[in-house]
Amino acid sequence: MERVDAVETHMSWVFLADGWAYKLKKPVRYQFLDFSTPEARRLDCEEEVRLNRRLAPDVYIGIVPLTWHPDEGLKLEGIGHPVEWLVKMRRLPAARMLDQALAAGAVGPDDAVRVAAVLGRFYRSLTPVDMSTVVYQRSLTEEIDACRIELGRSVYALGAERVAPVAHALIAFLERNEALVRKRVEGGRIVEGHGDLRPEHVCLLEPPVVIDCLAFNRDLRVLDAGDEISYLAMECERLDAAWFGRSIIEAYREAACDDIAQTVVHFYSAFRALVRAKLAVWHTHDAPPEGRGKWIGRALQYIGLAEAHSQACA
Repeated sequence: MERVDAVETHMSWVFLADGWAYKLKKPVRYQFLDFSTPEARRLDCEEEVRLNRRLAPDVYIGIVPLTWHPDEGLKLEGIGHPVEWLVKMRRLPAARMLDQALAAGAVGPDDAVRVAAVLGRFYRSLTPVDMSTVVYQRSLTEEIDACRIELGRSVYALGAERVAPVAHALIAFLERNEALVRKRVEGGRIVEGHGDLRPEHVCLLEPPVVIDCLAFNRDLRVLDAGDEISYLAMECERLDAAWFGRSIIEAYREAACDDIAQTVVHFYSAFRALVRAKLAVWHTHDAPPEGRGKWIGRALQYIGLAEAHSQACA
């Protein structure tokens, strides 16, 4: 290896070397995951590979050991005793990741059709999750309320008067449109999907691939396929590419044989924007003082999107 670049996230380090990427899990424990033991990290590596091969079969090679041997010391895929496990992946061309391609103006309507075709096949292949309308609707309501409470905390100075009306509008939508929600659930649209479908996880190869499935928590992957595609469209809008988001929704409807109502798309877009705003403010707890403003600005951006979409589904 001539050069190794490292990228750090909350839960892992990713090492970029030649044509490969290696992900090493951090020994962390949060409310929603526990990577505190080597065995837990190994199992999560295996699960990450299994899940991501659904949408990126040629990218996720497998898991490899970091070994210790008295003669070799620490070595990746060495002959000694495994002390850690890493996910091994093929590196993807950065310029073809959807977020960067959108920024460069290097995408067209055909790209939306190609991505939607991959996702449509994926969702049609999944077995619907057995869940009642009451349970599903309650899970959405509880998450909306959790976002309202967190984003309304004075420490963030976001303005509770902005967030509360959005949350109330979304909960009112659910109460007013129980029949639409039931149609989604009883129509088999609740599946174990990707869980984090953002432009930076979509690569415009031929065919497109989608990486970085949310592997560590199944509950967060169980969602409406229409929710997931609306999330992707909302994130494209945040990147000043609302046209691409609209295109992918239209292409998804045909590819997935899903006649999702536009009001439901707006609801899910607003819902996901609130969730992303909550995640953004959480980053302020770990960010250095000079980086806090970035995450507050990001949260405000998401709140603006949530406001717009909540009004559109009223």
